[in-house]
Order: sequence, then C-alpha cells, then structure tokens
Amino acid sequence: MYKVAILGTGKMGSAMARELVKADVRLSLWNRTKASADSLSDSLESNLVTVATTVSDALRDADIAICTFTDGKVTQSVLLSDPSILEKAASNLVIVDMGTSGVEAAKALSYSISTTGLRFVDAPVSGSTATIAAHQLLVMASGSVDGIEVIRPILEIFAKKVVYLGEAGAGQAMKLAVNLIVHSLNAAVGEALALTTKFGIAPEEAYDVLEESVVAAPFVKYKRSAFLDASTPVAMRIDTVVKDMGLIRNFGMSSGVSLTAAWAVEDLYRQACAAGFEAQDMANLFRFLR
Repeated sequence: MYKVAILGTGKMGSAMARELVKADVRLSLWNRTKASADSLSDSLESNLVTVATTVSDALRDADIAICTFTDGKVTQSVLLSDPSILEKAASNLVIVDMGTSGVEAAKALSYSISTTGLRFVDAPVSGSTATIAAHQLLVMASGSVDGIEVIRPILEIFAKKVVYLGEAGAGQAMKLAVNLIVHSLNAAVGEALALTTKFGIAPEEAYDVLEESVVAAPFVKYKRSAFLDASTPVAMRIDTVVKDMGLIRNFGMSSGVSLTAAWAVEDLYRQACAAGFEAQDMANLFRFLR
C-alpha cells in the first residue's frame, strides 16, 4: 500500500486523512503550524500516522503527496522555496495539488516539478468535508497521465469520480468555472433572502420555497443550515471567496473572456470583507446584505 504525505491539515486535508486511515493507508502529516498536524494525528489514534517536522521529512519515503492549501502561492512556496525538498524525494513521488491554486500556479508547479523528474497532478475538487466523508467528492484532474493512474486508487477512497481534463492547469480552469457558479449562486441566494425578509417573509419560509423551486441545486440544499443559522460552522470563508474571484477575474482577462457577472459578484464579497465579514462563512453574505 502506498504511503501518502498530506501537506496541509486544515478542514479538507484532515477530512481526507480520516478516510485514508480508515482504509489502512500509511500517512505522513505536515502543516505550517505543527500543532495542527499533531492535533489531527492524536484524533486519528492510528499507528499508521506520523507527523513530519519538515516538508522534506514528509516526502522522504512517500509515494504520493497531497497538497490542500487554499492559496497557490503557498503551495509553490512550500514545495519550491528550497530545491533540496524535491531533490531528496523518492523518484517515484507523485505530487497532487488539490487546492484552488489557479491556472498559472498549476502551470508553474507542473514545470518546476517535472524538471526534477517527479510527476505532478493538478486535481482541485468540488465538494466539502461532508462530501469527503460520504465518499462523494468530484476530482477535476489534469497533468501527468501516468501520475493520475497512480493516485486514482487513493483518491477513489473518498471521491465518487476522478475526471481527467488534459494538461496541467485544465483542472484549475474547470474548478474556477465551477466556483464562478457556486459563488454567484451563493450571492444570488443571499440577495433573494434579503429581498424576501425585507418584505416580511420568514427566512425559513423563503428557503422552503427555494428548495422546492427550479433553483434547488444541491448547493442550495446543503447550505440551508449555513444561511439560516449563523452558528453553523464555517465551511468557506468570505475572504477565501474573494481570493477565488480574483483568480477567476484574472483567468478571464488572460483568456480574453468578458466576465461581467464575476466582477459584480467579486465586488459584493469585497464589500462584505470590508464590513468585517471576512472570516465568516460565505452564506453570511445574506446577513451582510440584510
């Protein structure tokens, strides 16, 4: 069985680690704040799990490295800031970036990693921690074809499907397209609730109607609690949405595609950040609007 290094033990990395341990996969955990990796290791209570002090230690005898950072610049810094990190890795290592890093970051990572003889897979996802636990994650993969075949059995432990889209960066392009719809839909639901509650309709009643209407996408259904209960744990922060929208805007500009709706949606989330909502869940855009 492969040994997997998980770089980044936040919500998504931790959720993946839990499912991999259940499948008896050996894990090496690393996080920029070591206390986070230690805490995750303690909660997993498995002798299959070790915590690495450095990135080099995490990669030393790993077959697969899964990166789950929310920012592509962080991923590049972690992997590329010191050339010895990749030089000391096993020659069969496949590095997988599962964060929303952006197209340019994916291309840069692919180039730098491939020059060392290692394989790189750009594999952002559609889903959440709950989706991982239910083994229903969608993986949008691109990059090394044989690398994808190596990692597929590991990813399919918690994913319902791994889609191959082409050269490195294609996965990020698809993820940004998905997130453009997700973030726009979230903004539309927030504005719709702000409108209906202003008229006097209770938020719960308005949401009941949305769930029975033609706009009842899976996102609308599983975000109900977040929209209606401010104490629901944060799944995606508003400042993370702003980061995504910036990547989407830049991708559109570099591609020569006019993204009129994206600019307006990004501006709305930026206003929420400026008003102090940056660390709150994206559904709290509704409370900012109200």
